[in-house]
Amino acid sequence: MAANGNGAGADFITVGTGDAARRIAVALQPAASGNALAHLVWLGGYRSDMSGTKAVELAALAGRIGTAAIRFDYSGHGISGGAFVEGTISRWLEESLAVIDHAATVLGTRRVVLVGSSMGGWIALRAVAELAKRKDIDIAGLVLIAPAPDFTSELIEPNLTEAERTALAERGQFEEPTPYGPDPNIYTLALIEDGRKNRVLDGAIETGCPVHILQGMADPDVPYAHAVRLMEHLSGDDVVLTMIRDGDHRLSRPQDIAKILETAEVFARLA
Repeated sequence: MAANGNGAGADFITVGTGDAARRIAVALQPAASGNALAHLVWLGGYRSDMSGTKAVELAALAGRIGTAAIRFDYSGHGISGGAFVEGTISRWLEESLAVIDHAATVLGTRRVVLVGSSMGGWIALRAVAELAKRKDIDIAGLVLIAPAPDFTSELIEPNLTEAERTALAERGQFEEPTPYGPDPNIYTLALIEDGRKNRVLDGAIETGCPVHILQGMADPDVPYAHAVRLMEHLSGDDVVLTMIRDGDHRLSRPQDIAKILETAEVFARLA
């Protein structure tokens, strides 16, 4: 199941049942014959999709080193079905695990490197915890790019204005302008309440694998202090934090992407 750069070659899987069923777009790029490197899994950020620069560059890296790449769009994102406003961390986590299971069936994926950007870093940490209970997928490493674990409770809730609190209470959501596109970000009460159930910064985080965090110090969305705090919760693991002094939230400049790909390749090649 090969995919091109924009995800147009994607197939679809159904996640959930009944009214909660949604069609999730998945692009699987198979490994070269006989290649035993860990497969690369892309976990995108809030309102991003698998056609973004970093996701496409990760798939290109997989092609160069001969391993598999797994990309997909969360429900309400990209070309997947489902309404964005129905999205929660639990819902997108469920979809992420379903895609990994789908890759295990189609590609034989059993060892993976999870590469999570922004919200995808939070989902990567939650996915590791869930996969550890099953023991059928081995995590070779985590690459966390400007990770935003617990962003709903740590970065949004404390900074809500009275108008936003009123909108949440009366309409169940509020909108916020974003520099990344013409449409505002939408944050729902369901997302915020579900975020509390998925907190990871409330105790030790045991991943059982090496972790590399890449964080821009000029990030306007996720303060670099947030990455430092995450490091403190990962104290029992092999963790590296790379601070990029002039890096923004996206970390999509060529020099940023080079660092991301270098880390992903190192983890993919770990025995």
